[in-house]
This record gives sequence, C-alpha cells and structure tokens, in this order.
Amino acid sequence: MKGRQVLLTVVVLLVLWEVVARLWGVSVLPPASKVLLVFFAELPGLLGRHLLASTGRTLVSIALAVTLATPLGLALGQSESLSRLLSPLIYIVYPIPKIVFLPIVLLFLGIGDVSKVFLITLILWFQVLVVVRDEASAIRPEMIHSVRSLGGGRRALFLFVYLPACLPAVLTAIRVSIGTAIAVLFFAESFATTSGLGYYIIVDTWGRLDYAAMYAGVVAMSLLGVVLFFTVDGLERRLCPWK
Repeated sequence: MKGRQVLLTVVVLLVLWEVVARLWGVSVLPPASKVLLVFFAELPGLLGRHLLASTGRTLVSIALAVTLATPLGLALGQSESLSRLLSPLIYIVYPIPKIVFLPIVLLFLGIGDVSKVFLITLILWFQVLVVVRDEASAIRPEMIHSVRSLGGGRRALFLFVYLPACLPAVLTAIRVSIGTAIAVLFFAESFATTSGLGYYIIVDTWGRLDYAAMYAGVVAMSLLGVVLFFTVDGLERRLCPWK
C-alpha cells in the first residue's frame, strides 16, 4: 500500500506539472513529458555519468560516517567520564551548519572527490554519533550484566545488546540526514568540479539555458535522495523487525 501511495503521488505531481507548464507556456518551465524524454535519453550517457559520480560520493560518505561514528558513540554512551570530556565540544560544533566549512575544506583537500566526501561524512558523522550515544546511554545496566553473567564477552555484548539497541537509531539518523547530505552535495558540486549532478544542473545545463536538461538533472538528484531514503527505510524494516 505504501508503494502504491508513493507511485500515485508521483503521477499526480507529474500531471500537475504538465498542466501548469502547458497553461503557463514559458520556456523556463518545460512540460514534464519533455523533461522525462530528455531524462531517459540522457540517462545512458552524460546524465548517467554525473548521477553515478554523485551516488558514489554519497554512498562512500554514509559508509565512512557509520564506521567512524558508531564506535565513538557507543563509547560515549557507556563511559560517563569520556562523555563529560567530549560533550562540550559536541554541543558547540553540532549546531554549526557544516556547509560553512566548504571553503576551508576545499583549501586543504582540493576540489576533487575527497573534499566532497569529507564534508558529507562530517554532516552524517555528527548525526550518527549523537543518536548512538543517546541510545547507548539508555541501555539498562541489567541487560549488560545478564549477558556477562552468562559468560558473554565483548562480542556477545555487541551482538545481543549494543547492536539491537543502536542499529535502529543509526538507520533513522541516516534516513533523516539524507536530504541534508544531498543538498550539501549539490552545493559542493555546483562549482570547482567537472562531475556530479550539481555540476550538470548549475554549470552545464543552466549555463547554456538548456532548461529541459536542467530539470532532468533536478529529477535525477531528487530520485537519488528518494531511492536512498526508501533503501534505508527498507533496511530498517528488514534488519530491525522488533522495532
């Protein structure tokens, strides 16, 4: 039912887009039918290459953020002394919009993939860190003691206590942060690069006033965010059936 509702919503939005574009009749808003034709025509070629570049950067950033933030979040949640030491720094840095660091990141890491991956990883890292810390700190001590009383070591604690407690929070943090990550990626790719959907939309198509191709790029970047969102949502339902 959920998939049907999403599909129906997409169809309704495309129909409204088509109607408004044809009634308005301006070049800056081409009809949805024309944009979709350009989208499918360009997808095997130039648009597809830019889409792959953006997708790769996003997936690498997600993997790095989860790998680096989860262990520290678990440590902060279970160690009061470590939490007292690092919490002030987290509270100061966490609310700062990470996009403001883009010029600094470009200065130190250059204009290649590394700078873009680093910036998106930084955004996701804080999201994952905070939710894992909070979930780990909420784990009842008796659950840990019960596993240890049965002879379980660190591996057993991770598999049967920490992982079930923190995995839903990690996936939720990623799902919530995907929109922000895609927005930052778009901004970072819109200058000082020659690949990615941000470059395709702003520098390439918008720069030469090819509005149909520009909207096709917007559709591609929207699809990237939607597919990632529902992929994480599906993983949460599959990996966390107890939630």
